[in-house]
Amino acid sequence: MESPPENDVCSVCHDDFSLPCQSNCSHWFCGHCILRVWHHSSALRPCKCPICRRSITLLIPSGSTTQRHGDPEGSQVLENIEKYNRLFGGGSHSLFQRLQDLPFLIRRLLRELIDPQRSLPLVIRARVVFAMVLSAVYVLSPIDILPEAVLGVVGFVDDLLVLLVVFLHLAAIYRSVLVYRHGGS
Repeated sequence: MESPPENDVCSVCHDDFSLPCQSNCSHWFCGHCILRVWHHSSALRPCKCPICRRSITLLIPSGSTTQRHGDPEGSQVLENIEKYNRLFGGGSHSLFQRLQDLPFLIRRLLRELIDPQRSLPLVIRARVVFAMVLSAVYVLSPIDILPEAVLGVVGFVDDLLVLLVVFLHLAAIYRSVLVYRHGGS
């Protein structure tokens, strides 16, 4: 989603969203509310989502939020979100964290690839399409590391592992685009 669901409120302040931001766990918060949660916890680590308790390693302001340049308080919140993303968005993450972020990042990436109004760089688009085509060729080809004809269902394991690695790679590429875009680098 590009903006929070209608008739929803911030789970921190229980009020209408002010400068809404989406976290990597797909939950929406007011920009200043989630930054307040971060400041009340350890400022040296990413904060935990108040809803699902997952580590928030990326905050993405809604499209309407990034277009507000006249409001000084809003500009300060956006600067703090950029700081947060620079600190926690591009660092190394555990495999478990990457697997948890995978649906969120792949869903956003596919929406961005399909939408002609999006500004995904051509190099990134080419890398994504190339990785998807190569993985599709491998999965659909009869030549496998573990052949399905001989091993049956177990033969699909290599196909699933190849797809998992490709999706993790695509998510890492897209995460770097989002960190660059919303991290002010």
